[in-house]
Amino acid sequence: MEKLTEKFYKKLSAVSLTFIRSAMNQINWNARLIGIKGARGVGKTTLLLQYIKINFELDPSVLYVSLDDIWFSENKISDLADRFVKQGGRMLFLDEVHKYPGWSREIKNIYDDYPELKIVFTGSSLLEIINAGADLSRRAIIYKMQGLSFREYLNLECNLNLNIIELKEILDDHLRLSKEIVSVVKPLKHFQDYLTHGYYPYYREISELYHMRLAEVINMILEIELPLLRGVDPLHVNRLKQMLLIITESAPFIPNISKLSERTGINRNTFIIYLNYLYEADILKNLYRDARGITRLQNPEKIYLENSNIAFAIRSLQPDKGSIRETFFANQLSFGHTITFPDQGDFLVNDSLLFEVGGRNKATGQIRNHSGSYIASDDIEFGHKNTIPLWLFGFIY
Repeated sequence: MEKLTEKFYKKLSAVSLTFIRSAMNQINWNARLIGIKGARGVGKTTLLLQYIKINFELDPSVLYVSLDDIWFSENKISDLADRFVKQGGRMLFLDEVHKYPGWSREIKNIYDDYPELKIVFTGSSLLEIINAGADLSRRAIIYKMQGLSFREYLNLECNLNLNIIELKEILDDHLRLSKEIVSVVKPLKHFQDYLTHGYYPYYREISELYHMRLAEVINMILEIELPLLRGVDPLHVNRLKQMLLIITESAPFIPNISKLSERTGINRNTFIIYLNYLYEADILKNLYRDARGITRLQNPEKIYLENSNIAFAIRSLQPDKGSIRETFFANQLSFGHTITFPDQGDFLVNDSLLFEVGGRNKATGQIRNHSGSYIASDDIEFGHKNTIPLWLFGFIY
C-alpha cells in the first residue's frame, strides 16, 4: 500500500490545473459511489487527479490507485479498502476498473461493508454496470465522459473561458451568441483543426503522432477490450477491422446487413451485435429510427463514426466534408440529447427538432414545411432565422 501511495503522490504532483474539463462541475461528488465511463484518452484519469488536487491535496484520508498496477496481480481491492479504512481512509479513487477481474462484486462488497467510505471508479466505455457479476445500478451514479467539445477545445487552445450554451438558447438566440463569441475568437479559424485532431486531449502531447496514436487506441479496443469485455471471438478481430474500414470509407453509412455479413463472413446476427459493440466502445455512432428500447439485434438506419477525428486516423484519403459535418453534429448533440433517424432531413433531436446539416448555401429542402426545423450550416460566422452556424452546436457541453 505504501508503494501505491507513493505512486499516487507522484501522479498528483505532475497533474496540471491549467485546463479543467466541464465534466468536473457536472458530477455530484457527494454521492457515495460514482462511476465515470468513457473512451480511452478522453481524460478520465486527469479529471480524478485534478479533483483530488483541488480539494484534497496531501490529505491522507484520500487515495487514488490504478487497477492496472502490477500490485493488484497479487492483492485484492477489498484488502486495500479494509486496510485503508482502518487507517482513517474516507475516499477511494479506483481508476481503470475494467482491468481488474471481478471488479464489480468487490466494489459492491466494499460499498456495503464500509458505509463510511466514498468510492469513485473509472472504466472503459464498454464497462457493464448492470450485467457485470454484481448489479451496481442501484448503488452507483454513472457518468459518461465524452472527448473535448469544440467550446472546450477553444478554451484550451486560446486560453479562454467560454461558457456552455444550452440547445434551446442556441435555437432561440444564435445571432446574439455568435456575435459575442466572434468578438472574442474567430471560431472558423480553429474549427477544421478541431475536426481533424481536437477531440481527445492528448492531441497536445505530440501532435504529429496524434492520428497514429488514435489508430493504435482503436486497435487496442478491437484486439483486447472487445474480446475481454464483450467476449468477441479473437478470430473475428480481423473481420471487425475490415468491417470498420468499410464503414469508415462510406460514412455516413446506410447499412445493408445481409451484403455486409456476406462480404465479411460474419453471421448476420453476430454482425449486428458487433455493430452495437463498436457503438458501446465509442468508435461508431449508430442512428436508429427510435432511440427507445434499442436491442443488440436491432439494425441501425445509419452509421457514423463516433467523432470526426477517427475518420482522419483510419482513412488514407481525405474524408468527405459533408460526412465530417454530420459526424460533428451527431457527436456534439448526443451529449444530453436523443438523436434519431427521421423520415425527412438528417437528424431528429429530442423527438421534435428536425435538422439538416450542410455548407453555407444549404437550402431547407425537405424540412421547409416542418415546424421546429433548422439548418446547421458550415463556413458561416453568423446565421439567420432558422439557419445556425454549425460550429455553435459545439458549445452544448
